[in-house]
Amino acid sequence: MAPGMHSAPPGRAAREVTAGASADVSAVASLDEPTRRRIYDHVGAQGAPVSRDDVAVVLDVPRRTAAFHLDRLAELGLLTVSYGRRTGRTGPGAGRPAKLYQRSTRDVAVSLPPRDYDLAGRLLAGAMAQAQQTGERPREVLDRQARDLGRAMARERSGGPAGPGATGVLMGLLEDHGFVPRSVAGNIVLHNCPFHALAQEQAELVCGMNLHLLVGVLEGLGATGLQARLEPGHSRCCVRLGQQTDTSA
Repeated sequence: MAPGMHSAPPGRAAREVTAGASADVSAVASLDEPTRRRIYDHVGAQGAPVSRDDVAVVLDVPRRTAAFHLDRLAELGLLTVSYGRRTGRTGPGAGRPAKLYQRSTRDVAVSLPPRDYDLAGRLLAGAMAQAQQTGERPREVLDRQARDLGRAMARERSGGPAGPGATGVLMGLLEDHGFVPRSVAGNIVLHNCPFHALAQEQAELVCGMNLHLLVGVLEGLGATGLQARLEPGHSRCCVRLGQQTDTSA
C-alpha cells in the first residue's frame, strides 16, 4: 500500500453500520427525558402489551403525553406496536382495535470509543465448545477460528478477489469493527482496541485472537503489502498493520 493512502468512501455496508450506530445513540439519548424513561420502564415490566390508556392511568400522565412518548419510543425501535381489541369482542360494534405497545427485542448498546465485545464473546465461546469436542487446546482453536472469521469478513465485504478497491475495503472493515484506523507513511495504525477491557485482563489471549482476526482479514483481501504484528504500546490497539519487510537478508 502506498504511503499516504487514505480511507476510501464507505460502501453500503459501512453506511449501514454507521446508520445503525447513530440510531442506537439516538435511542439511548431519548431515555434521558424522565417521563419517557418512566414509560419505557413501565412497558418493559409488563407481561403483555399495554395501551396508551393503561400507561396514562398507571403513571398518572395525560393520555396525549403517554401517546407522544410511546410513539416516539416505537419510532426509535425501543418498543414494538401491535393492534388488538381489549374486550375480546369481534364483529360489528366491537370498536376499533387499540394500539398496543411492548418492549422490543432489539438490543441497544452504545460504546464510546467503539467496542465489539459481542464478537469476542462469540469467538471465545465457539472456541471453548469446539475444544471440548475435539480435545484441542482452546487457544489453538480460538486463533484458528479468529483467522477464519477474518477471511470470511474480508471476502464477504469485497465480494471477490482483491482488486484496486482492497484498501478501501480494508479500512472500511477496520472502521466498522471499532479499530479506528489511520494511515501513516504506508502503515495502518489502529488507535482503538475493540476488546479493550478483555485485553486488559487477558492480554496474551485476547491480543492473540485480535492478531489472527486481522491476519485473516489481510489474507481474505489478498493484501500482500501489509502484515499484522503485535506491537504493544504502539497505540491503543496492540496489533499494528505495517508494511512487510524483507527478512531474507
